[in-house]
Amino acid sequence: MTRRPAVAGMFYPAEPRQLKQVLDEIWPAPGLPPVSALAAVSPHAGYVYSGKVAARTIARCQVPGSVIVLGPNHRGLGAPAAIMTEGSWLMPDGKIDLDQELGEAVLARSRILEKDALAHVQEHSLEVQLPFLRRVNPEFKLTPIALSRSDLSACRDIGSAMAQAIEASGRPALIVASTDMTHYEAQEMARLKDRQAIDRILELDPEGLYRVVTSQGITMCGVIPTVCALYAALDLGARQAELIQYTTSGETSGDYSQVVGYAGLIIT
Repeated sequence: MTRRPAVAGMFYPAEPRQLKQVLDEIWPAPGLPPVSALAAVSPHAGYVYSGKVAARTIARCQVPGSVIVLGPNHRGLGAPAAIMTEGSWLMPDGKIDLDQELGEAVLARSRILEKDALAHVQEHSLEVQLPFLRRVNPEFKLTPIALSRSDLSACRDIGSAMAQAIEASGRPALIVASTDMTHYEAQEMARLKDRQAIDRILELDPEGLYRVVTSQGITMCGVIPTVCALYAALDLGARQAELIQYTTSGETSGDYSQVVGYAGLIIT
C-alpha cells in the first residue's frame, strides 16, 4: 500500500521546492551537536505555528535508519491502536518506505496493536513529522502507529513492545511521540497546565503524565503516544529528558485568549 499525503498544502507546502524553502527558514542554526536520543516529543500543528519547535527538536536528534512515529488518532477511523508494517508513505519530495521488519516485530510483541491502514489515511499527526526527520536522514524507514484514547496498561504494552523489538533488532531506532499541548485556553492557563505535563516528562514519569493530564483536564492530544514513548524509553535505559522549546500559537497569531501549546523534548 502507498499512503498519499493528507495535509500537504495545508499544514506544510505541497510543492517540494517550497517545502525545502520553509524548512530552510525554520531550521535552527548549527549549535549543540545532535545526540543519540531514544525518543523525542514533537508538535504537529501547521508549520507556521509549531514548525520551529519541531525543527529544533528533531535537529537535536541523530535520526537513525529506523524511526517509530506515534501520534493521536484525531479522526477516529480504523483500529484504536493501529500500526502499518508494509508499503510506503508518499510525501511531496518522494516516498518513505515502511520498516516491515521492525513493524512486524513490534506488532508480534503487543496484545493491543492491530495491523490497520485506515486509521492512517487522513491522520495528520504523524505525517507532519516526516519532512523534519527526512531532512536529517533522507533514507530512514518508518513505523507509523496511530492511537486513540487508552489506559495505562495498554500504553505499557505498546511501550514494552517497541522497546523489545528495537532491542531484538540490534539496530538503533528513534521513537517520536507527536503531540500538541493544551488546546484553546488563555495563554496564562495553558502555560500553567502544560508545565505540569512537561515536568512529568522531564521526570521520566509516564504514570504521572497520564494522571496529571487526566486529573487536571489538560487537552494534550498526544498524551497516549507520549506515555507509550516514555515507557519504551525507560525500558531502553533512558536517564534524562530535556526541554528543547515551549511556545504557543499566540506567539505567532498575537491572540493570547485561545492558544494551543507546543513543546519539544528529547529523551536520552
